[in-house]
Amino acid sequence: MTDPPPSFCGYVIRQQPEDFIVTEEPLYLPSGEGGHTFLYVEKRERTTEQVAGELARLGHVAARDVGYAGRKDRHALTRQWFSLPEVDPERALDFEIMGARVLEARRHGHKLKTGQLRGNRFEISLRGRGDSLEAVKRRAEELVHRGMPNRYGEQRFGMRGDNAAEARKLLEGGRPPRDRRAARFLISALQSAVFNAVLEARVEAIDRVELGDLARVEESGGLFWVDDLDRELPRAASFEISATGPIFGTRGRSPKGEVERLERKVFDAFGLPADLTRLALPRGVKARGGRRPLRVKPSELAVSALADGLLLKCRLPSGAYVTVLLDSLVGRVVDGARRGESGLSGQARSHSSPNSG
Repeated sequence: MTDPPPSFCGYVIRQQPEDFIVTEEPLYLPSGEGGHTFLYVEKRERTTEQVAGELARLGHVAARDVGYAGRKDRHALTRQWFSLPEVDPERALDFEIMGARVLEARRHGHKLKTGQLRGNRFEISLRGRGDSLEAVKRRAEELVHRGMPNRYGEQRFGMRGDNAAEARKLLEGGRPPRDRRAARFLISALQSAVFNAVLEARVEAIDRVELGDLARVEESGGLFWVDDLDRELPRAASFEISATGPIFGTRGRSPKGEVERLERKVFDAFGLPADLTRLALPRGVKARGGRRPLRVKPSELAVSALADGLLLKCRLPSGAYVTVLLDSLVGRVVDGARRGESGLSGQARSHSSPNSG
């Protein structure tokens, strides 16, 4: 293994929006026919919600009728798809949106829904000084070979980082927020914290599997229990399969043996009941559970020199966080767009929703 990156480094990201470019890769392209119009929008210094609100106004539709696959960060130059019902594509191309512009508009048969994306492409300029280019390139090669930890980024836990703690109060009978979406977000933050804790216990061996693991087949996404290490360890080493961690819930599948005992220990530490079917979830909130790979493979990862730092290009699949990749490559970076914001201390948080863009 290569030398790990330092805990903190001398690099700054997002001194200007063009230092952080994110291009969404949709799950599918619009067909050209149907009652909805997909809009490919480039935005700068605007949130996804702000752009969606303006599209609703310009398209004379309700805000809930505007679709998008995932949120993209404000302090960046990003390109993503939105959808509107019953809007003429030619008219949509002429929409005037503060800090944004419509690049394409095509019809499709249904609304764009959350999560309907393959991943994101990133082009990130890191300004400053840190480890040598050669050292960062060696780490990049190892990450492509072994995978990077599929940790949830800090954004998942709220501006103050206390969403998981608030969720524990809900499960203990605390009063839920009036907005069910807010309650669901709190529970998802606790699920993420539990997953991260299991991952932390296994992070040094994310390219391996253990007896009893629920492993994921990378090509198909199917899950199976590992019962033969001689057969499955080479498959893990070649990135054909990966170990998974828990997204706890009322119907989630569990590993076996020592892996199950490790996860149970983490559940106990977070105050989860022994019988997860008895989770005391807030009214209107469901948490069926699932599994998430402990690692993810960055693709098309390239690092090159800039006059004042490094240029990182890569593609990450849906659900992965680019700041976790930065942590693994260069250590914790300073977020130039958020210096001085309350509770952030200039330290980089994850960007965007599931992909961090």
